[in-house]
Amino acid sequence: MRNGRSQMVTLICFIFSLGVHETKKNNHKTILPFIKFLYLRFPKLTFKNMHIAVAGNIGSGKTTLTGLLARHYNWQPKFEEEDNNPYLLDFYEEMQRWSFHVQMYFLSKRFEGIVEIKKSSETVIQDRTIYEDACIFALNLCNMGLMSSRDFDTYTSLFNIMISLVTPPDLLIYLRSSVPTLVYQIQKRGRDYEAGIRIDYLTRLNELYEEWIEKYTGRKLIIDVDTVKFNEAPEDLSAVIDKVDAQLYGLF
Repeated sequence: MRNGRSQMVTLICFIFSLGVHETKKNNHKTILPFIKFLYLRFPKLTFKNMHIAVAGNIGSGKTTLTGLLARHYNWQPKFEEEDNNPYLLDFYEEMQRWSFHVQMYFLSKRFEGIVEIKKSSETVIQDRTIYEDACIFALNLCNMGLMSSRDFDTYTSLFNIMISLVTPPDLLIYLRSSVPTLVYQIQKRGRDYEAGIRIDYLTRLNELYEEWIEKYTGRKLIIDVDTVKFNEAPEDLSAVIDKVDAQLYGLF
C-alpha cells in the first residue's frame, strides 16, 4: 500500500513540476479529476482499498445510494441482509422478550461483515453500519422499555470491544431526512413488514441519528435527501458524486 501511495505522490509532484497550475484553486480543479482517473484506472497501484459506509434512517435511501455509487466507482456493494435474522419474526411478535437476541444477531453479523471488508482486496461500500445498531436501534429499544438496562449494558460492552478492534470507514455518508420524506419513501417501496412503522417511531430514530452523527468524529459526508433526489435526478446524483470525489481524492 505504502509503495502504491508513493508512486501516486511522485506522479502528482511531477505534474506540479511542469508548472501546469498557477494557483491552489486551479490545482484542485485540475488535479482532482486526475487523481480520480488514477484510482478508477489503477486502483491497486495508486490507492489502498477503502471501506465506504452509507448510514441513515429507515427509508432514507441507503440501499439505493449504495447501489448507485457501487456502479459508478466499480466498488463491491455490501447490502444489509435483515431478512436472514432468525429472531426477527419472534421479535415482531414479542419485542420485549426478543429485543436482546435480535440486536445481538445484527451486531455479530455487522462485525463479521466489517472483518470481511477489511480483508477484501476490493473497495467495499456498505449499506448500514455497526454504529447504527448500537447507537440508534438498540438504544431506542432500551429507551422504549423494550430492552432492559442490564441487557443494553451487556450489549454495549460487547459493541465497545468490537469497535476497538476495527478501524472506522474511510468515509461515512450520512443521509439526513425529515420524517415526511421517510414516510413517502417507505410507502413508495411498499415492503409489507414496514407497513406498520409508526411516525413517532421514525421521529425517535431521527433524533438519535442526529445526536449520533453530531458526535461522530470520523470522516463524514452529510447529504440532505429532502432536497437531493439522487435516485430521480441525474444532476443530483452527479452532485453527490462530486462531493464523494472531494472527500476521497481531494488534496486541499
